[in-house]
Amino acid sequence: MAEARIDEPRGAGVLATISNALVSLHKEQFGRGPTLARSHFAGNDMLVCVLEDALLPAERMMVKMGDQQRVRESRTAFQAATRDQFIGAVEGIIDRRVRAFASAIDADEGIVWEVFNLEPTGAQGNGARP
Repeated sequence: MAEARIDEPRGAGVLATISNALVSLHKEQFGRGPTLARSHFAGNDMLVCVLEDALLPAERMMVKMGDQQRVRESRTAFQAATRDQFIGAVEGIIDRRVRAFASAIDADEGIVWEVFNLEPTGAQGNGARP
């Protein structure tokens, strides 16, 4: 079996840059960032970022009280309010337009997923932003 090769811009350096940018955004926007972040391309046009230990202290207390739904609702509102910053960060790093962005949370585990659906590379020549 041939060894898998990672090509830029899909290389580990770009993915680490994305992960670091999203951790920084979480710190800036929410006051605390996750302690572990990994980003992965899922096919040609999807980027998935997994952020662990992402809950704020008050959110962790709400989970202990059994109020996971309220944590999910508040996180959904936070992400909607800050979507332009998250999209802008990713577009700036990979130089491709983000078509859609979604965020999800597992409150019990303190894991957040940031998911970016990218403009197909053939849609605007090389997929670069207009």
